[in-house]
Amino acid sequence: MILIEPSIEKKFGRASLKKREIGDFLAHAVAAAELPGTVSVLLTGDEEIRRLNREFRHKDKATDVLSFPAAQLNGRVRLAGDVAISVETAAREAEKRQHPLTLELKVLVLHGVLHLAGWDHETDAGEMARKEEALRKRLGLAEGLIERVVVRGTKRSAKR
Repeated sequence: MILIEPSIEKKFGRASLKKREIGDFLAHAVAAAELPGTVSVLLTGDEEIRRLNREFRHKDKATDVLSFPAAQLNGRVRLAGDVAISVETAAREAEKRQHPLTLELKVLVLHGVLHLAGWDHETDAGEMARKEEALRKRLGLAEGLIERVVVRGTKRSAKR
């Protein structure tokens, strides 16, 4: 499920956010990652993602994507978790890379889904990077977030 904050929808417009396209991509990413349960994605702004980052990660700064795995009850998985994406940060990155906002949102959705599936590029030995590379190719993305940050050496943190 894709949820768009009203202020973000107003700022970027329904046409540029392509909710149905992002939702379809989310479904494919969840299936490709073999993630049981459903995922909700919140498209928000820098202010809200900064608040979430401060509250849950104790980092007082905006970021592009955060993942919140759901707790399992009685071993049954119905909800895999939530992903929050700053559309404002994504838009700046899309402009910098000269590609559509929708493409940037897909890169972030895939990254968030992989975190929900239990992958963590900060503690593994490159396993998440390899998984992201394989899935982004399978899902038709030119590059993944980890590849962009680690291999190309941008200044952004890959921690989500």
